[in-house]
Amino acid sequence: MDRAAFVDGVKTSLPLLPGILPFALVAGVTAVDVGLSLPQAVGLSVVVFAGASQLAAMELLGDNSPLLIVVGTAVVINLRLVMYSASIAPHFREFSARTKALASYVLTDQAFALSVAKYAKSPTVDKLAYYLGIALTLWVVWQIGTVAGVLLGTGVPASWGLSFAVPLVFLAILVPAVTDRATVVSAAVGGGVALAGATLPYNLGLIVGAVAGVAAGVLAESALDVDPSEVDSGH
Repeated sequence: MDRAAFVDGVKTSLPLLPGILPFALVAGVTAVDVGLSLPQAVGLSVVVFAGASQLAAMELLGDNSPLLIVVGTAVVINLRLVMYSASIAPHFREFSARTKALASYVLTDQAFALSVAKYAKSPTVDKLAYYLGIALTLWVVWQIGTVAGVLLGTGVPASWGLSFAVPLVFLAILVPAVTDRATVVSAAVGGGVALAGATLPYNLGLIVGAVAGVAAGVLAESALDVDPSEVDSGH
């Protein structure tokens, strides 16, 4: 593995950390808020390692939702990672199954986007080393932030009520992603359906809203004949 490429990946990830760390802190504080212990919170963070689905899963666990709903919601939120994995897989074709498994485990939006952009500009770069430089840095910072959030959360009085933190985080993720007409339709339909389904049993409104939002976005992108440059700039 090319050490210089790995270090280059680490350096590339550094500007992302100020945005990742607060997100991880919220995940840790939320874990405490829903009643998870430190080992449980760390275990969930290590196993799932996907911020949005991790927060959604903890919210559902806090509402005593059935495990099937918790897992199903996390899977729906993470479906985009299947497309990322299929897209980046040709770059790792020559590596062993174990190496590919590690690469897939640490796959995130940021690692995918930055790596693919690097591969296009520098085809001769050690692709795995560069990718792991980014992905492993994000993984380490995420775990540290989660543990810090748990420790911080245990010192926060219950009367403060931190339940508002998760919706704020999701809004912070959503708003920058809404950059064209298709994403506006997707966000509006997904949010509207989830809100309308808030009273559905087992918190099914979240899953139904997510599926409806994805479907509406795909249909809108086709029906509105979105300018390719508009899509490229938005994702």
